[in-house]
This record gives sequence, C-alpha cells and structure tokens, in this order.
Amino acid sequence: MSPVIEFHQVSKRFIIYPDQRKTVQERMIGLLRRRPSGEEFWALRDVDFSIEPGQSLGLVGHNGAGKSTALKLITRILEPTRGSVRTRGRIAALLELGSGFHPELTGRENVFLYGSLMGLGKRDMERRLEEIVDFANIGVFIDTELKHYSSGMYTRLAFAVATAVDPEILITDEVLAVGDEAFQRKCIERIYNFRRAGKTIIFVSHALEVVRSLCDVAVWLEHGQQRARGAASEVIDAYIAKVNQEEQEQRETERQRETESGVHPEPDEQNPFRRGSREVEIVQVQLLDRDGNERTVFRTYEPLTIRMHYLAHQPIHEPVFGVGIYHESGVWLSGPNTGFAGISTGTISGRGTIDYTVERLPLLAGRYGVSVAVVDSAQLHTFDHHDRLYQLVVHGNSMHERYGTLALAGTWHLEL
Repeated sequence: MSPVIEFHQVSKRFIIYPDQRKTVQERMIGLLRRRPSGEEFWALRDVDFSIEPGQSLGLVGHNGAGKSTALKLITRILEPTRGSVRTRGRIAALLELGSGFHPELTGRENVFLYGSLMGLGKRDMERRLEEIVDFANIGVFIDTELKHYSSGMYTRLAFAVATAVDPEILITDEVLAVGDEAFQRKCIERIYNFRRAGKTIIFVSHALEVVRSLCDVAVWLEHGQQRARGAASEVIDAYIAKVNQEEQEQRETERQRETESGVHPEPDEQNPFRRGSREVEIVQVQLLDRDGNERTVFRTYEPLTIRMHYLAHQPIHEPVFGVGIYHESGVWLSGPNTGFAGISTGTISGRGTIDYTVERLPLLAGRYGVSVAVVDSAQLHTFDHHDRLYQLVVHGNSMHERYGTLALAGTWHLEL
C-alpha cells in the first residue's frame, strides 16, 4: 500500500531581512534603496519520512524545531526549497483555527464557504450543518456575523467545520492549546474517533502523553533536523531524556555561577520564608542521587536523598529533623520527621549532617518545593524552618501512571 504522505530529503529555507525603519519617512526611503541582503534560516534540513494509510504520526520537538513548517509543506501552504513532498487524499488542516473564515459573513455562510474550499457542494454541507452547530454549541449564533463572536465561539466553530468534512488525512497543530477544558475534551474525543475510523492523523502537541497514547509513530525534530523516527513511545522517551539532560546541565551551570560569584541560594536571616530561634541552624540542603551527586532534576522511582547540614550553637538533646514536600500548586504531599519515625538523634553539638532517603521517589512529573526543619523533642519549639526554599523537578518515566501527582505502583488483577 502506497504512503499517503512522503517527505523525501526535504529542506526549507527562509530569508530573514533586517528592517529597523520605524517612521513612514524611513520606510518610504527604504523602498527607493536596494534591499539589503538577508540572512538564511533553514527551518528544515533533509527531513525524510513517510506515513501509511491509517497511521497516526506525532511530531515532537521544542518550539522552533520545524514542526509547523513541516505541516505547512504537507498542506501546500509552503513549497520545499529542496526535496519533495507527496500527499494523497483529502486533507483537513487545523493549523490556524478559522483560517479561510471571513469575519463579515455569518457562521452559516462560513460553513458553506469552508465546504466549497474543501470541494464539497451545498447539499453535502447542509447534511453536516446540524452536527457542526451541535458540536460547536453556538445555537442561534450560527446566523450572526463572525466579527461578533467571542474567541471561544470562533474556535469551536472552526474545529467543528474542519473535522466535519470527512477528510482522509487530519492535521492538527496544538489544537489542545485553545478553548476551555470541556472543548478540549471534545476535540480529543473527535480525534480519537478519526483514528478508530482508520483515518490518517498528523498530530502536533506539547502534551506528550496525549501524543504517546494517540500516535503509532513519531518524528522528533530539533533545530530543523530529524533526530529520530520510530514507535511513538520510544521517540518520546528519547526526547524527554534529552530535555531532562539539558535542564540538569542548565541547573548545574547556574549553581556553578552562584558558587563562583559567592551568591548562594541558601536562605539568610532576612528571608521571609525562614523562621526559628536558631540554637540549631540548617546551613545547607542538598538533593542527592544514588551516587551522591547533587541534582535538582530526578525521575519517577529514582532514589532521592535530602541531606541537611546543621550547625548546633549549643548542645541540644533529641532534636527532631523533618522535611516537607509540596506540589507547585501548593498542596502539601508529605511531612516525615525523625520523631514520627522513632529515630533518636541523641545530643548534638557543632556541625553535622542528617539524611532522609527515599529509595523509590513516588512523584509524577512536575515541580515540587522542599521544606526542611529542626525542632525540639516535643515538636513545639522551632529552631530553624526553611519553607519550600528548595526546588525539586521530577520527570516521568515511560510508565503506566501519567496523571495526578503520586505514582502508586499498584497492581491490577482481572478474573474472567
């Protein structure tokens, strides 16, 4: 069976011209002068892949990687500078919702206009009109001019029309980034219906778990070049691993700069998120991996050690050390301490360290705040408390738990 879309060594170049003219006079003078030479920008370089009928392909990569350019080449909005792009079948593209609509026409008139652009006659669109109005949930506003629509109404109508023309190939670019939660769910359900019907789908989204579950294969683009192509889960895992590595390197660089400049993130006495009488001070906090390396980026189920360096200015009997972990939304997830665990700390004096180790970090992807504290044996008097002053970033593994905050690692049992 022949592919419905083929990219063969495709490259796309743009010329970027500097234009610093601001006033009308400067622009008029600029028209009379020879245009300065522009700078070449290659949005894509030697991209090569194909899509079989009924396949779902996800394009992943950072902003500016070339994903939208690839979609515009498929829809013939752009032509390649080098190489060839071949397509077969009717394409409905959701690149910019509402492109092709006219604000002076009513919603009904725009429905028929879009249908004609897709090669469908008036009768075809009349049969689809009720479904479109129902999906878009705009009711009597279908006969109102588009210029009076809210952005939400405009978006809903655009998606409803584009997906109602029964295309062989559906192309979506960040469709989940628009509309409210209820509308996004309807969009996803309709896209899944397209897949179940055996349609070919090209899906672009930063919601990687949706790409993973929706798409059979994926292509990873980076700075216009094709880094990987294969099973969606494998490509997404490789992409996430690269993102994790870059974020960790960036944080290491920032920490190195702070060390060299003498500016440390450790809280000082004036910090509003630190309180306590300071007979015992927590002078440094480290997040350590299995090998004792200091990091701020971890993966779900990795070992994590929170190490507190303390300084006791006088002998303190049986102090209690504790940590708190908060989700970035502010939800307090956990607050263990040595007192609850029945750990005797004895009498401390001077400098020392105490570790809290989690062998399998049960947090799903997200950003978390870490608090640390040391209090008296009765847990009534606070010596030192750092409230969410340390950031922990968690990236998910390729696992079966993707939603929420905690990875429960439960098991399923089915009796038939």
